[in-house]
Amino acid sequence: MSDITQGTAPGRHYPPGQHPDLPPPPGTVGVVGWMRQNLFSNITNSFFTILGIYILISIIPPILGWAIFDADFTGASRTDCTSDGACWTLIVVRGKQYLYGFYPTEELWRVYATGLLLILAILPVLFDKIPYRNLLFVNTALLPLTGFILLSGTGSGEGAWLPTVETPQWGGLLLTLVIGVTGIVTSLPIGIALALGRRSTMPIVRAMCVAFIEFVRGVPLITILFMSSVMVPLFLPEGVNFDKLLRCLIGVSLFSSAYMAEVIRGGLQAIPKGQYEAASAMGLSFWKMMYFIILPQALQIVIPGIVNTFIGLFKDTSLVLIIGLFDLLGIAKTAVTDANWLGLIHESYAFVAAIYWVFCFSMSRYSIWLEAKLYTGHKR
Repeated sequence: MSDITQGTAPGRHYPPGQHPDLPPPPGTVGVVGWMRQNLFSNITNSFFTILGIYILISIIPPILGWAIFDADFTGASRTDCTSDGACWTLIVVRGKQYLYGFYPTEELWRVYATGLLLILAILPVLFDKIPYRNLLFVNTALLPLTGFILLSGTGSGEGAWLPTVETPQWGGLLLTLVIGVTGIVTSLPIGIALALGRRSTMPIVRAMCVAFIEFVRGVPLITILFMSSVMVPLFLPEGVNFDKLLRCLIGVSLFSSAYMAEVIRGGLQAIPKGQYEAASAMGLSFWKMMYFIILPQALQIVIPGIVNTFIGLFKDTSLVLIIGLFDLLGIAKTAVTDANWLGLIHESYAFVAAIYWVFCFSMSRYSIWLEAKLYTGHKR
């Protein structure tokens, strides 16, 4: 049969199995086709695929057996764990400490209310198609004040509406979120200001920003936390004292903002010079040019770096234990040193690792989604 009767161009030849009038071979489509193309396309891929399957089969069943099938989930003490698997009784009995530290049980409704306000404050920032978004932004702006009042209280007198809960009683996941969210929210605007200051044409501003960034990036976070907790009170006037948690929040925020400044500076340098010239030609002032043209493009470029800094900051909150604040990891350490729960270090740290993974993985997935949403280039 000729090429014309087949509905194809005369003299054109197609590879086997790719003729437009013929169905593809069964082994090239579907799950089998995907596996042949991605997992068993050659000898090397086949070898590593088989090796990976062997490793997974060797690791996953024992982990599931220890964590789920052979584990104990009920009881009141260490002696109730009689199986060979994990003893999750520790998490069940001391779960409130892992989540809230030593916050009074009768006042936990304030933690729940703050958590709800936090979720409502984050939603309009992360997503643009949220009902009543403008109204929710009011809650976002007021959350630092309302959250602080709810968690700390209004006083200890008889007429106090909310009894005072001292910050040393805060702990666990509550304290981790307070430090992490505060650091994330404050480090971004401060980082933007430092990045712009480092690129400023004013020598004094540029020198101050460079000195701050390089100094902070040259010392570990533990040093800054130690200085904020031990050294700063020595330089304050007699009778003046700041709460330890407040000093920690300031130190963490400034530390993260220095790294954020360098990430954003990389985005600013990636913007073509023509964008600046076009904005100047339109008669835009410096701040309007940055707000409407330069910063939106720069921030879009460095979304992975920004989120990576946020993830690092969230995990670095575990270092506050050095100044006596018991965050999530600190509570986990105190739990396994209790004489009633000795030998359960794996269960305690596995639970904490799972919580950290959930938050960090969520931030990573949101970063990927936001990059795809804002992508304006030509995809292949």
